[in-house]
Amino acid sequence: MSARTTAPFRADHVGSLLRPPALKQARTAHAEGSLSDDALRAAEDDAIREAVALQESVGLQAATDGELRRSSWHMDFLYQLDGVSSSKDSSVEVAFRNASGDLTFAAMSLVIDQRIGLSTTIFGDAFSMLASTVSTAVPKLTIPSPSMLHYRLGGAPVHEGSPYSDPDDFWNDLASAYRDEVSRLYAAGVRYLQLDDTSLAYLNDPAQRESMAARGEDADHMHQRYVDTINEVLRDRPSDLRVTTHMCRGNYRSSWAAEGGYDHVAEAVFGGLQVDGFFCEYDDARSGDFSPLRFLPRGDQQVVLGLVTTKTGELEDPDTLKRRIEEATKYVPLEQLCLSPQCGFSSTVEGNDLTPEQQRAKLDLVVSVARDVWG
Repeated sequence: MSARTTAPFRADHVGSLLRPPALKQARTAHAEGSLSDDALRAAEDDAIREAVALQESVGLQAATDGELRRSSWHMDFLYQLDGVSSSKDSSVEVAFRNASGDLTFAAMSLVIDQRIGLSTTIFGDAFSMLASTVSTAVPKLTIPSPSMLHYRLGGAPVHEGSPYSDPDDFWNDLASAYRDEVSRLYAAGVRYLQLDDTSLAYLNDPAQRESMAARGEDADHMHQRYVDTINEVLRDRPSDLRVTTHMCRGNYRSSWAAEGGYDHVAEAVFGGLQVDGFFCEYDDARSGDFSPLRFLPRGDQQVVLGLVTTKTGELEDPDTLKRRIEEATKYVPLEQLCLSPQCGFSSTVEGNDLTPEQQRAKLDLVVSVARDVWG
């Protein structure tokens, strides 16, 4: 079986990479006022060139900018939508956990203070720089899915003081803004776009659904609303724009926020979401088994198995990865499978608990195993 020439690729990756120490120092200096905007941009550019060189040198067919310009994989995007602002008076705390215990991630609350729209192309300049940097790899842009705006609101979009009196108006405006963004990105040269969507994975966790239901939402069916909205965003996309989604259960300093297999959302997502590929977290038991993948139609849609963890630096055994890929073929043909790490290495600026050398070894492993399996 030959390697794929269109995204997603047999060996692929989610997107974010560890921030180099020099870039972290530059960000600190910029926040303290001792480094100019232009100097910070130059430091980011240098780090991105190194990140692209890393990805190409290990043999990846796609390269991102490592999300090195961002503090957060999703909030940096969502705040740039018209009508969305941050609340300095309140924050949302997300509970994370790992083998050592619990920790929380606090972010300023999202506020919808006017109708949602799009005035400028978000991350357009960042993509242009990435596209000018790659030499052998396809430049890949990652953005949060529209679902993430709703999930991070922490409550229903219709409430006292909201610009929306009808929830359908909220969803229509959100889809319209995203559809405009996708069109603008395509015009800027994007041909590989990823919609990162932790919400679709979170909703498999009964505790997450209980939390959503407690604030008056239809938690049992919200994933269908998310799928319908994404499909509306993508309904007019050009045929040569490849779109994937990534679904994980949280990634902050080697910790996670949710647990459970993909069973609750599987039929609607794998059977109905109109994307070219699904990046699925499958690095440990909390991700469930492969049986939900049975809803994937036979055809060109790909499941990218996230079997290599980014939570720790311990390197997986290649033969174990190959056996797990074989196990997945009980539900999905081998030609519809690919391999990747389970998540990014640094979804927020802090990064996960592993070294740059271990990060490279993980990417090397993905490429090596993919070549052994698919050729």
